[in-house]
Amino acid sequence: MVASSPGTVQSVARAFALLEALAASGGEGALASLASDTGLAVPTAHRLLNTMQELGYVRQLEDRRYALGAGLIGLGRHAVPEIADAAMPLLTDLEEAFRETANLAVLDGDLVLYAGQVASRQRMRMFTEVGRRVLPHSTGVGKAMLSTMPEPQVRALIQRTGLPRFTPQTLVDEEAFLADLRRSRARGFAADDSEQEVGVRCIAVAVPGLGRPAALSVSGPAARITDARVPEVVRALTDAAAELARLAG
Repeated sequence: MVASSPGTVQSVARAFALLEALAASGGEGALASLASDTGLAVPTAHRLLNTMQELGYVRQLEDRRYALGAGLIGLGRHAVPEIADAAMPLLTDLEEAFRETANLAVLDGDLVLYAGQVASRQRMRMFTEVGRRVLPHSTGVGKAMLSTMPEPQVRALIQRTGLPRFTPQTLVDEEAFLADLRRSRARGFAADDSEQEVGVRCIAVAVPGLGRPAALSVSGPAARITDARVPEVVRALTDAAAELARLAG
């Protein structure tokens, strides 16, 4: 069901709900299914989809199902931070060094935006879609970025977002979370130890001097990113973050 709030233009909210439903269904979907997924009447969904089809943001397949259109590609390219292109060779090097997924994230408002990624070549791997936005408190990249910010600013942010629990390991107490950020700041890296997803470990380092909070990370199964391996991962991330700062500068 599409929810609206004061100041929201309902037709715009409905159109984006349809696009998100298409994305969630793998990029393609039947009219009836999309209407059901968004809580819209079929005629309303049909009108909105046809309008977006005329604009190039949706296309219709031979079997009458709808699919995401090429017009979204151009918008997406402009939405990705410029540093993502500079980061890709560094992310590739990180994945080759550790055979685990390497990520670039930036702070987008109060949320973490995954702006770049090179996925692990291993069968069992961590994967987060580029463009996904998540709360920062349960992610390594989020904690790395927040650890560089003044504590009053962090308190204000988490009071807006809350500290919802995703796993038994998620830090949901404000003081405990702030203490974890202080440890991250002191040691030069942040860690997500099964705090976002059970069994997944993420080691992250903030990228300095970009003018906006950003972080690089290596993520994978906790069984492979062991305590013994963390120092090597941190060294590689720290070097990559320094190089990205140099390239961006």
